Amino acid sequence: MGFEQLAELKKQLAAARAEAAPAAKPVAKPGAKPARKPSPPRRGAPAQKPAADSRPAADARPAPNAKPAADARPVDPVVKSIGRLQKRFPNAFPKNPAPKLPLKVGIFEDLVVHAKELSLNEAELRDAIKTWCRGSRYWKCLVEGAARVDLTGGEAGKVTAQEAAGAQRLQAHRAGRGAAKAAASAAEASANASGASSDSGTAVASADAAAQAAASSQGDAANEPQAASTDTPAAESATPSTTPPSAPSATAEA
Repeated sequence: MGFEQLAELKKQLAAARAEAAPAAKPVAKPGAKPARKPSPPRRGAPAQKPAADSRPAADARPAPNAKPAADARPVDPVVKSIGRLQKRFPNAFPKNPAPKLPLKVGIFEDLVVHAKELSLNEAELRDAIKTWCRGSRYWKCLVEGAARVDLTGGEAGKVTAQEAAGAQRLQAHRAGRGAAKAAASAAEASANASGASSDSGTAVASADAAAQAAASSQGDAANEPQAASTDTPAAESATPSTTPPSAPSATAEA
């Protein structure tokens, strides 16, 4: 076979392939939808953003109109003055629970010298000394023969027997007033309790009497003949009163 024949054969094969290629493609139907294109590959999902409302607890701020849980109580000015004395003269004005010491007679004049240093006037100093020397904690230290102290804590005199006796009288008087108040409170509570029990007993007795009277009147009405039904006013007057008696007063029982 020559070269010319081979070339002609190749042309025929190429033409046959060209004719066979369109026949191999599928014919689209008239009502069919076009095929969808393949979706591109998905990339890594982005990190989720935090919610707009979610904030750290540290950013939370109290409301402007919020009130404090408990209102601070005002401090007595005399307590402030005594606090300054305790800070400046701890040997003469020891802090609780240390026992108090008998103060020097005339120590007020010594304090007036330090009034400017303490930022206190004479009236404030006088109130502070009166409050400090009043009460069982100071009266207990006034024992006969005990040493009195000055502002530095040095000895400045002794407690006399008369001063010690006066402190004992003041202490006994305060103890008696406390006992009298406690007794009065106990008596009042007992009177209230007895008055309440008496009232409840009277109410129960009155209810029982009313129930018995009602039952008695019903029984009498059932036993009477029908001809006597016109005598109801007389039957009503014979019924005992159901009004409860007045309860005794708590003051009389006490």
